[in-house]
Amino acid sequence: MTKKAIETIISKYLNQEASPSEMEALSQWLEDENNLKVFKDYLSINQTLNKDVIYDALSAYNKTSLKIENESKVRKLFPTLLKYAAAILVFATAGYYFILNNNTPDEVKIATENNINIGTDKATLTLEDGSEVTLDTEHDYTSGNIESNGKDLIYRASNTSKKEISYNYLTIPRGGQYHVVLSDGTQVWLNSDSQLKYPVNFIDGQTRKVELVYGEAYFDVSHSSEHKGSKFKVLTQTQEIEVLGTEFNVSAYKDEDNIYTTLVNGKIALTHGEENTILKPNQQAIIKPNFENIYIIETDVYAVTAWKDGVFSFENLPLEQIMKVLSRWYDADIKFENKELMHEHFTGVLRKNQSIDEILNIIKTINNISYEIDNKTIILK
Repeated sequence: MTKKAIETIISKYLNQEASPSEMEALSQWLEDENNLKVFKDYLSINQTLNKDVIYDALSAYNKTSLKIENESKVRKLFPTLLKYAAAILVFATAGYYFILNNNTPDEVKIATENNINIGTDKATLTLEDGSEVTLDTEHDYTSGNIESNGKDLIYRASNTSKKEISYNYLTIPRGGQYHVVLSDGTQVWLNSDSQLKYPVNFIDGQTRKVELVYGEAYFDVSHSSEHKGSKFKVLTQTQEIEVLGTEFNVSAYKDEDNIYTTLVNGKIALTHGEENTILKPNQQAIIKPNFENIYIIETDVYAVTAWKDGVFSFENLPLEQIMKVLSRWYDADIKFENKELMHEHFTGVLRKNQSIDEILNIIKTINNISYEIDNKTIILK
């Protein structure tokens, strides 16, 4: 492949315009270590010449991959490009910056002594009799139609004549996440500091109801056509979501004022008080406390849902909100000594398997923000 041809593909890749065949060609080209150096040099040069443009390679890849209908090809290409692109973290303040894992200044790599750990797959399952089961990667669990391998909790559909519904609760602590497959095949990814209430088995012909008690969850709902037309509803404290079969994200944290519902595909109907609305793909509904209206905006679905795929994507968010997200995943407390920092806006992509030191040192290096860690409290100065 000529130099001009590969530069064209890289440029199209970073601008989210690459075709599936070009993505595959780039993936194969990057298998050569010499080409990796050329790739990083190209990014560095373009960052210097184009200060007004934020090149976010991970986000670009994920958005471009949505154009590829063959999911097996997406899975094949993703790990190769992720190896080189996923570590990029871009912060937008006065200017823009580019950092790659293999090209990070030495001072960024210095870790501090602290008790803050990266989040893991863990949850507490509360059964209908009130007993609790600890779920984590160290233990498997099997009982009746329930099975867990430490990362996934799966409910198998079972023939039952019971007309009363029994409920389980799945509670995710700070510093945790978990994936559950309900008995109707609906998949739910639960973020840190979240709780879901759901039936052990659904009753044929009756509306399938679950409740996001608090926190954040991504739903991939089994279509009503597979369940004799029965609807699927998700309840929160202030809204009801009616679904036929679709994918969407709901964020209803206890320490957040607003509830955010984001539709990835399909169609959902939202009810809040006396107001009803239909949400379309790429739209986000916002419910504010003490307001009867449902506010709808267009949004970047990838930025909202990337958390379930091991990535945090922040688009022009204040540091206060970013640190809330990080505090849940790392089970850390946040203190702002310099209150003005709470309103600094950042744009960036980071991996959930990065240590808190890596993230904070990048913020410190790029933005001249100092910090210290006292046990499990992060103090921003």
